[in-house]
Amino acid sequence: MVRNVLQPAGDQVRAFRDRATGQPIQMLNLLKFRASAAYEDSTEAPISGVEAYQRYAAGFRRVMEPKGCRVLYSGDARGFLIGEGEGAWDAVMLIEYPSTQVMLDMFRDPDYQAVQIHREAALEGQLLIECGPDFKV
Repeated sequence: MVRNVLQPAGDQVRAFRDRATGQPIQMLNLLKFRASAAYEDSTEAPISGVEAYQRYAAGFRRVMEPKGCRVLYSGDARGFLIGEGEGAWDAVMLIEYPSTQVMLDMFRDPDYQAVQIHREAALEGQLLIECGPDFKV
């Protein structure tokens, strides 16, 4: 079963923290956008979920790139070649963080929290999958 959500559960955050190696990690983001952004503060002019996420992405880069984070890939989720779940995600991003701790610190960063409102308004849900360098082919 797959379920798109917006925030991690406490046990997921603890497990994420406990897996920390001090090495860079990559986070695979599978994103599902709202048709219309849903801001809690209704003073925002109506925009699409995609437009709200673009605001978030610009803010994320401004806040997190100086801390060593970088977007490795972003693009549309076009369709499945293997498996099922058409329409579950609209876009895919792969983001590298210098360490687990940098990502954990991000959640408490006031500058990040200021741009987080655009993410929450933009997304119906997402999957966020931690990736690491352990698997070799």
